[in-house]
Amino acid sequence: MANTHGANANSCPAVVPALQQWEGGHGFLTLADGFRVVVNDPGLAATAEQLVTDIAEVCGIAGRSGAQPGGAGPAEVQAPEGVAPAGGISLLLDPSTPFATGSEAAAQEGYLLCIGESIQIQARTVTGIFWGTRTLVQMLLLSAGPQAGAGPRAAIPCGTAVDWPNYPVRGFMLDVGRRFADPAFIRDYIRFMSWFKLNTFILHLNDNEIVKDTKRDWGVAQQAFRLSSGNPQFAGLAATDGAYDRADWDSFEELALRHQVTLVPEIDVPAHARSIVRVRPELGLNNGDSDMLDLSKPETTDFVQVIFDEFTPWFRGPYVHFGADEYEKEHAELYLRFFNEISSHLQALGKKPMAWGSLTAMSGGADAAGRSGYGRDVVICSWNNDWYGPHAATADGYRIINTNDELLYIVPFADYYHGTHLDGRALFDGWEPHVFADNQSLDPQHPQLLGAASAVWNDMVLRDYDEQLIHELVEPTFGLLAQKMWSGAPAGLSYEAFMLRIAALTQWPGRSYLPQPR
Repeated sequence: MANTHGANANSCPAVVPALQQWEGGHGFLTLADGFRVVVNDPGLAATAEQLVTDIAEVCGIAGRSGAQPGGAGPAEVQAPEGVAPAGGISLLLDPSTPFATGSEAAAQEGYLLCIGESIQIQARTVTGIFWGTRTLVQMLLLSAGPQAGAGPRAAIPCGTAVDWPNYPVRGFMLDVGRRFADPAFIRDYIRFMSWFKLNTFILHLNDNEIVKDTKRDWGVAQQAFRLSSGNPQFAGLAATDGAYDRADWDSFEELALRHQVTLVPEIDVPAHARSIVRVRPELGLNNGDSDMLDLSKPETTDFVQVIFDEFTPWFRGPYVHFGADEYEKEHAELYLRFFNEISSHLQALGKKPMAWGSLTAMSGGADAAGRSGYGRDVVICSWNNDWYGPHAATADGYRIINTNDELLYIVPFADYYHGTHLDGRALFDGWEPHVFADNQSLDPQHPQLLGAASAVWNDMVLRDYDEQLIHELVEPTFGLLAQKMWSGAPAGLSYEAFMLRIAALTQWPGRSYLPQPR
């Protein structure tokens, strides 16, 4: 919990997520044109360069780092310890950096931020250093202002922050299968996520119209597969109204690496697979009149494995999501075999498999013993308590992510879940990553709970809307969810006061596709 010591000490900075701990000092440090960023490890060069770029954008203050032309070079710091002169910034990797918790999340992502005559960000990892720079840039944005005759500068309060996340997975999922998102929008959202220290971006890359709702035939139903390969074996698979080629995907991965965001690509099988059935109708249920794959045919699983063989080398993160949701329950035995074969195949490709929770429904409501045939080396996104709630999934031994549909799903224009935006007040008053609907909550920081992710599902394929509309629905609660995923409820703030805090931070750096807020 953030705190302040001493008479007239500086109050805790109004950043999002709020700091875990703050010891206020006295006075202010003024950052001005010409400031220098120094590092004690060459692995921090990209972070230093990003920091200089972001400070210049949000408050017009020009600095330099060793990674920039005219700088000292990443290994040529001004002192062996990488300590900046007065008015400068030091980025310091130190494996002995202390935290007030022994959690692995703190070790991997925590940081210290000390502001006195100079600014020092210290952490055990590059990730921790980067999150410290996000806090610093937010502070500068909130404090920036011209001073007469002195050029651009910003005064930030002196003090010491010790900060870390409570959960290692803090995420967001975007359905681009049903509605294509411009590559520049994806890159904007990587930056947007990192601004609030969200670190897991699930991209749902294939899906189709829900024909039971639209009453249209499968032959005309919208469907899309959003990865485009030049391999002739996959001719016709990529959507014609928008797909990401290897250069697009590489741009996502490279930006995500710089911003400490992990991309989790999802290719959804064996249901939601109309795009695959369209090009290989013999592999579909009901002679191809379906969006589900026919798992009774060995060649179906073979083709799915070939798809993953083709695209998994594009993916640099540790996880690949294979969907596995909402398949026909009467084919449970075939589903079990497919689930295990695909999860094993992904592991053979060097990836950790992830799937939507479905095992209660697919086992006919059986208890853990009835689900014993499923491999346990899969991270489960617990999205619906009837299909596979958190109690059942953790009892079965799975690590899980809270993606609870009732609380965390936006479906633009729908009359189910949330058709406009999530319920911010309800989330502020009563939600954290361990909270699920219908009395299915877990203990806080349950050892099998990795964290949480909200989601946008573009079910309404016949409606006309774009990425700007999606952003308008997501933005009101994005920072609020990030707060809860990082450190829980902000101490001493009402909902209204916290939302005003978020409103002051809508100018996140690097935004290019979405218009800047007025």
